[in-house]
Amino acid sequence: MCGIAGAVWLRNESQVDETALDRMTDALAHRGPDDRGVYRRCFDDGSGVGLGHRRLSIIDVGGGQQPMGNEDGSIWIVFNGEIYNYVELREELIAQGHVFRTKSDTETIVHLYEQYGVNCLERLRGMFAFAIWDDRARRLFVARDRMGQKPLIYRLSNDRLLFGSEIKAILQAPNVPRELDPGALDAYLLYGYVPQPLTMFRGIAKLPPAHYAVYEGGQLRIARYWGIDPQAESTASPRTLQDQIFERLDEAVRLRLRSDVPIGAFLSGGIDSTSIVGLMQRNLPHPARTFTIGFAVSEFDESSYARLAAKHLKTAHQELVAQAEHVDLFPRLCWLFDEPFADSSAVPTYLVSEITRQYVKVALTGDGGDELFCGYPRYRTVQRVAAFDRLPAAVRRALTTGWPRLLPGNGNRSFAARLRQRIKVLRQPVGSRYVHWVSLFDRPGRAAIYSEDFAARVADANPEQSLEQAIAQCSRRAAGTQAMLTDLRTYLPDDLLVKVDIASMAHGLECRSPFMDHHVVELAASIPWRYHQSRDVAKPMLVGALGGMIPRPIATRPKMGFSIPLAQWFRGRLMPWAREILQSPECESRGYFAPGAIRALLADHLQGASDHSQAIWALLCLEQWHRTYLDPATPPATGPGGHVNLESRQSVQPAAASSA
Repeated sequence: MCGIAGAVWLRNESQVDETALDRMTDALAHRGPDDRGVYRRCFDDGSGVGLGHRRLSIIDVGGGQQPMGNEDGSIWIVFNGEIYNYVELREELIAQGHVFRTKSDTETIVHLYEQYGVNCLERLRGMFAFAIWDDRARRLFVARDRMGQKPLIYRLSNDRLLFGSEIKAILQAPNVPRELDPGALDAYLLYGYVPQPLTMFRGIAKLPPAHYAVYEGGQLRIARYWGIDPQAESTASPRTLQDQIFERLDEAVRLRLRSDVPIGAFLSGGIDSTSIVGLMQRNLPHPARTFTIGFAVSEFDESSYARLAAKHLKTAHQELVAQAEHVDLFPRLCWLFDEPFADSSAVPTYLVSEITRQYVKVALTGDGGDELFCGYPRYRTVQRVAAFDRLPAAVRRALTTGWPRLLPGNGNRSFAARLRQRIKVLRQPVGSRYVHWVSLFDRPGRAAIYSEDFAARVADANPEQSLEQAIAQCSRRAAGTQAMLTDLRTYLPDDLLVKVDIASMAHGLECRSPFMDHHVVELAASIPWRYHQSRDVAKPMLVGALGGMIPRPIATRPKMGFSIPLAQWFRGRLMPWAREILQSPECESRGYFAPGAIRALLADHLQGASDHSQAIWALLCLEQWHRTYLDPATPPATGPGGHVNLESRQSVQPAAASSA
């Protein structure tokens, strides 16, 4: 796991010199604290290339330095991620005549590109973002893994391509403007994240998951190389599918245990992380090291379930409790994420990564299990509401028109107003309905807080469209499955995987997600909706596949999100802090929002009339991002410190744990 950065330029005037390349590379030092390296070459016509790398040493610790070239120096690579099947690929390539100088998975990609060109991607099984410079062709080839676990950001101008693992690296290059993209802000307030390919910076973009790009002769060509068939549904029996789930997930875990450094796992006490740890324990000769974080507020604290899972699986378990209402950490998180990011679970993810890194360098996670095995209650809600669509048109009209206006109560917070809004949503198509359910600020909500000027700037924006199109592409599946597959393409790569990548790499910790193995994803995406239903347990297909690995109290417990008690905190010690920021002259003068609307939002939450905590957090993240990245004269290459109080304790400690 590492950080990569670089540039290809066509003219001497647009080059990235040694100093700038060093700045780009070292802005990613947190991603790769173990080593650094650069490769730079200029040609007689004024064009050139520069590649930078910060290394977190995991495989072939002593011999995998980057940038890495082939035998004659005609191919160079910078790579972030892990190729889990590199051992098998290496054997195949040696049989085909390739000579290896290291034992790293990085060199496998170099020889695979020599053998297959861009088609090498079809053979890679892992998480990755890499850039390959082909010196003979004067061509840059960049790619990102199928599910989007590793980021790749780029900026294309008339005579130069810049790229990096994070936006902050690109901002260190000369002549890179920093300007907010209004459409990206509109999308951010809808989703709570900036969806790919957008970034909050105009002119800087994300390479989408499962895509590659080739930059040659000043032209950038982007193409998709993999995707699931969203309409395909398996005809196999539940038992057959459960057997296949076990086989593929067990293999995915086993491959992700390949490491030359200590390895552990996040254990929340939910079905997903317990499944991964159970399979991990099955494939290890010693107790797995597991880590969890708890909170003093009981309804947000899963540590007792994590303790139960650790005891059941006999892991060496480390638990910590955080008083996360301390805000020291907030500026650092906003710097790390490069753009506004409203998922407050970034806080506990950052904290559990911090404590985990003190003991191991690699951690397995359960990310993706909810989107693959029907973990969110909203999927069942979507399915139930879809029954309305099967009613005759005349019945639907009778149920949704006319009479709701007769309900008593006109206040925005009255029961009648909320019911009228739900009935209005019911009349919408499935895609629009789902957008409403997952939105942070829906279209009327955004209109209510925008200033007149900014509302005019985003009048033609339609950030809802991408999610609606994703739903439409799996229209022949059950409504609940449509929602899952849509999250798999949107919410998962744009929010959850971003959160884990940034929060873990902030501490030089590599996180591996077995559920994101594309063989597992392809199988899970084909499961019929009816197989996900059970009166007894959550995620019956996954629980059935893993049998006794998951204790029954965990298999039957309601879903609890990995989150923090924002609603309480914003009615307590955090409200003065929120007001200080959001009602400051700097914030109110930016011109995005009507100051009175933001003040009313804060007051409404404080009075307990509504829960606006997520909206308040999103607005705080936006303002702090603005202060971090747009207000200073120069973009920051290093971020502020920050911490919260952590109280750590051993909760389960097997006798054999010392060998882990």
